[in-house]
Amino acid sequence: MTDINRWEPENEQFWQTSGKSIARRNLWISIPSLLCGFAVWLYWGILTVQMMNAGFNFTSDELFTLTAIAGLSGATLRIPSSFFIRFCGGRNTIFFTTSLLLIPAFFTGVALQNPDTPLWQYQLLALLSGFGGGNFASSMSNISYFYPKSQQGLALGLNAGLGNFGVTSMQILIPLFMTYGIFGAFGGDPVTLISPSGSLIGKVPAGSDTWIQNGGYLWLLILVPLFFATWFGMDNIRTKEVSPDVGSPLSAIAMISIMLSIGLVTAAAGLWLILPESANGSGWGIPKELVLVLVVATTVFCLKMLPGAIGDSLSKQYQIFNNKHTWVMSVIYTMTFGSFIGFSAAFPLAIKVIFGFQHVLVDGQMTHNIVNPNGPSALMYAWMAPFIGALIRPVGGWIADKFGGALVTQVCSAIMVVSSLGAAYYMKQAYTSATPEEFFMPFFIIFLVLFAATGIGNGSTFRTIAMVFPKEQAGPVLGWTSAVAAYGAFYIPMVFGQQIKSGTPDIALIGFAVFYAVCLLVNWWFYLRKDGEFYNP
Repeated sequence: MTDINRWEPENEQFWQTSGKSIARRNLWISIPSLLCGFAVWLYWGILTVQMMNAGFNFTSDELFTLTAIAGLSGATLRIPSSFFIRFCGGRNTIFFTTSLLLIPAFFTGVALQNPDTPLWQYQLLALLSGFGGGNFASSMSNISYFYPKSQQGLALGLNAGLGNFGVTSMQILIPLFMTYGIFGAFGGDPVTLISPSGSLIGKVPAGSDTWIQNGGYLWLLILVPLFFATWFGMDNIRTKEVSPDVGSPLSAIAMISIMLSIGLVTAAAGLWLILPESANGSGWGIPKELVLVLVVATTVFCLKMLPGAIGDSLSKQYQIFNNKHTWVMSVIYTMTFGSFIGFSAAFPLAIKVIFGFQHVLVDGQMTHNIVNPNGPSALMYAWMAPFIGALIRPVGGWIADKFGGALVTQVCSAIMVVSSLGAAYYMKQAYTSATPEEFFMPFFIIFLVLFAATGIGNGSTFRTIAMVFPKEQAGPVLGWTSAVAAYGAFYIPMVFGQQIKSGTPDIALIGFAVFYAVCLLVNWWFYLRKDGEFYNP
C-alpha cells in the first residue's frame, strides 16, 4: 500500500510501465470487497424466504419490508459514499467501509438463532445492511480514477459485474450453508422447516433442520481476510484531480463515520414515515415517492451543512448537479441498475409467494395461503437471474466501447419493455391459478431475458458517463447516479409487496414497463439524435 502522488493513466508510457499493474491490483481487491457488500446488503431476499419456510411469525408483507429497508438504507448511503474518495482516499475508504460489513453480518447470525427475535431487531439489522449498498458508489468512483477513458467501460464493468456476483454468490451459498451446522457450537442450534425449502443441489423437505443463522455468519469467512487485504494492498491516489487532501487514516475514518451517520438517520426517518404502524412505522400513509424525494434532499442538504473542509469541498462536488446530463443519466441508470438490484431483492420472495402457494376460491373469496406441494423452490431458481445480469455486465461495457454506449442502451431499453410485459402476463395467470407452477417456466425464462438486458444496459451506461463528463466529474457522477438507481432496491420490493397484497402483482411489472419506455425516449433524445449535443457516447 502506498500513497500515489503521480497518476497519469492517459500517458501510454506511464500506463504500460507502472500504471497498469497498480490499477489491476486495486481492481482485484476492490471486486471481492464489493461482492461482500452486495451479499450483505441483499441477503434479506433469501433470509426472508427461509424465515417463512421455518415458520417465523411474520407475514409476507412484513418480510418484504426487510428487503425494502435494506434497499432504502443502502441507496441513501450511496449519496455520502459518492464523495468519500475525494475526501478520504481510495484505500482508506474501501478498508473502512468493507470492515463495517462485519457488524450486520455477525449480528444477523445472532438474531436468526432465536425464532422469537422481534421484528424491530431485524429491521435495525436491515438498516445496517445498507452499508453494503453504499459501498458501490465509493468503489466505482475509486476504480474510475485508476483507468484511462478507453478502458473504463471494461474496468468498471468488471468491478460492478463481478462485484454484483455478490447477489448470485449469496443466493447460492446461503441456502447451501443453511443445510449444515458447519460452525459447530458457535453457530447455535438449528430450527425445523415447516415448509419445503431448497438449494442449488435440490429440494429440502419439510421437517429438515436448517441453520438459518449461517446466512449471516458465513460472510465473516470472507470479510476477515478482506480486512487485511484492503489495508495492505490498496492505494490512495493523492493527485489534484482525485484525492489531494487526504489526512490520516483515523481522520478519514472519522469523516466517513460522520457522513454515513447522516445517511442512516435520514433513511431511518424516511422509513418511519413510509412503513405502516404494524411494521413499527408511523402509519401515516405518506406516499413513498414523496418520502424518497425528501430523504434524498435532506441527505444532500445535511452533508453540505457540515462545517469546515467537508462542507466547502462538497459545495465544489455539487457542481455536478448543474450539469443536466447528471439528471439524464440518473434516469437512464435507474432503468438498468435500479431494475437489476430491485428485482434481485424481490425475486426470491416473489417466487415463493406467487408460485409456492395455490390461489383458489374459498367461500367465493380468492385465497393465497394454501401451500403448493408442486411449487418451485425459490432458493433453487432465484440465483440464476442475477447471475446472468452480473455475468453479462462486463460484456455490456465491452460492446459499448466498440459500438457506443447510447446505442447499446437503446436496444436494452426496448427488450426491457417487452420482457416486463411478458412477465406480467404470466404472473397474472399464476396468481389466479390453483396450479401456478404451470406458468413458472415461461415467467422465469422471460425474467432471465429481463435481467440480461439490465446487465448489458448497465455496462453501456458506464461508457456513456465516462464519455459525457469531464474526468473530475465522472467519479462523483457515477456515485450519484448509482445512489439514485439503488432506490430500486427499496421501491421494487415495496411495490411488489403492496401489489401482491392487493392481488394484482402484474400491475407492478406493467408500471415498470411504462417507465422503461420513457427511458427509451429520453436516451434517444439526448444521446442518439444526430443533431444532439452528444451522439452515441
